[in-house]
Amino acid sequence: MKRILIVGAGGQIGSELVPHLQKIYGNNNVVAADINSNCASNLGDVAFEVLDALDTQRYVEIVKKYKVDSIFNLVALLSATGERNPQLAWKINMSALMNSLEIAREFNCAVFTPSSIGAFGPTSPKDNTPQDTIMRPTTIYGICKVTGEMLSDYYFLKYGVDTRSVRFPGIISNVTLPGGGTTDYAVEIYYGAIQHKHFICPLPQGTYLDMMYMPDALDACVQLMEADPAKLKHRNSFNVTAMSFEPSQIYATIKKRIPDFTLEYNIDPIKKSIADSWPNYMDDSCAREEWGWNPKWNLETMTDDMLKVIGEKYKAGVLK
Repeated sequence: MKRILIVGAGGQIGSELVPHLQKIYGNNNVVAADINSNCASNLGDVAFEVLDALDTQRYVEIVKKYKVDSIFNLVALLSATGERNPQLAWKINMSALMNSLEIAREFNCAVFTPSSIGAFGPTSPKDNTPQDTIMRPTTIYGICKVTGEMLSDYYFLKYGVDTRSVRFPGIISNVTLPGGGTTDYAVEIYYGAIQHKHFICPLPQGTYLDMMYMPDALDACVQLMEADPAKLKHRNSFNVTAMSFEPSQIYATIKKRIPDFTLEYNIDPIKKSIADSWPNYMDDSCAREEWGWNPKWNLETMTDDMLKVIGEKYKAGVLK
């Protein structure tokens, strides 16, 4: 990677991936693009372009202008949001991907498009979910992700486009709040603990889901894109995970540090239905074997860092 374009840069992953890639490849070699011009102020010193990823002509202009050789396509409507408007979710998720792949084919770019734990469905094995297994998701988000994996593989096999992706679990961050995902509670619970000493959980106790701290997620993006292609038996998409827990476990971990923190449950039926269709934990041995995936963070170390950073924001008046 030499000249990198991040599309959907204002989202949860993009807002942290931009500075992460700048540190590695240099400020002048990273371009951020998003449909929301207001997010530019949150991205720091980076070349920023307003882009609707469905606007092919504008997308091409940016790739040509900056001589882009690698595209990170992060555009997506997430799981719970997608269920409220499945037609829009399909339009945005798939059109952005198709534009990215076609432009990459024309201009010889590599493409990273994250897949998700949501690509699995209720008939997939729940425990130690294999890299290669039955995938029959029951959400429009999951259907988009499976289709995206297959389409990306197609562009690699038919056109030689260097497509790569990972199946991200829930991603936990202390920078940008998530927007409409089933695993969002695992971010929001930390804010609830700091701000109110209380949290209302939308998923029931016992709902295990794979999770990952954002620093590990950023490392996964770079490590995979820099991996030797000769060693990649899989491309789209690798299982990756760092930890699996259910709500009472993350609550107990926080309560050890904030003793007066309390939790109650008010179940969101849409999120519960989605979570019940996903794995408890994935087998990520292929990623470990093919490109050296090895997460650094666990629930305990992540909780220490999350509470420290969010607590500092709260004391500084950044959070109300």
